[in-house]
Amino acid sequence: MEFVGTYTALVTPFKDGELDMDAYRELLATQAAAGLAGVVPCGCTGEAATLAEKERRTLLETALERVGDRLQVVAGTGTNSTESTIRLTREAEAAGAHAAMLITPYYNKPSQAGMLDHYRQVGDATELPLILYNVPGRTGVTLSADTVAELHRTGRFAAIKEAGGSIDAVSDIRAKSDITVLSGDDSLTVAMLALGARGVVSVISNILPAAVRDMVAAALEGDFKRASDLHFRLLPVMRAAFVESNPSPMKSMLASTGMMREDVRAPLAPVSSHNRDGILRALETFNDGAAS
Repeated sequence: MEFVGTYTALVTPFKDGELDMDAYRELLATQAAAGLAGVVPCGCTGEAATLAEKERRTLLETALERVGDRLQVVAGTGTNSTESTIRLTREAEAAGAHAAMLITPYYNKPSQAGMLDHYRQVGDATELPLILYNVPGRTGVTLSADTVAELHRTGRFAAIKEAGGSIDAVSDIRAKSDITVLSGDDSLTVAMLALGARGVVSVISNILPAAVRDMVAAALEGDFKRASDLHFRLLPVMRAAFVESNPSPMKSMLASTGMMREDVRAPLAPVSSHNRDGILRALETFNDGAAS
């Protein structure tokens, strides 16, 4: 399976502490209507660390039912336990997921040898196409380019979502392996595509899927003038989406459309009123420009 284009790291809507499935289904519909490459339920943006396994299954099964015939549904199944990661990945495979995305184990802070063993065990336990996910700002560990290359040589890992905030990291991975690289940082996507990345797993495509799709498509077609123009138009929204811990700012944007509440699960909190004003101004500015 190839991984090319725009994938949305889906938020998980909540209402009174429970999954808001009406809002989730509406969110899925907007992603499908935009013609993206895929969606990723139960990742960091989906607050996976606070989801019960039953909730993970519900979100994945709903995504497959609603958009699985049109979009790749990539299940976020990584945890900080190799055993639970294997279990969740096998369950995703049984449910019909098209692929699984595996975050580096968080909290434990494993060595490169530990991560290599973790991923090899998962790879041996499933036939699903697998995507590595490097996000040291959340996990406290960095998957090195050498480890990525070694894992790719096993034939079990098709791509990596690189969210380390470093263009050099993309250069190192591309120099040592032909694994598919997907940007995990919205604001670095065009630069990563210029270095040979093939797409993005985006946060802001929750709210602006068509614009992100067009930016990525332009870059993949070699039209970096158009891609850069879209990047700079989207940049205030990209920055606003991370002014506080993701996904709180994105949920403020989505709440402003009436699609869902701002609710997040503790220990996250809704954004401050001061930051909310700035977040919504960034979104309004983009929308005003798109309408003109």
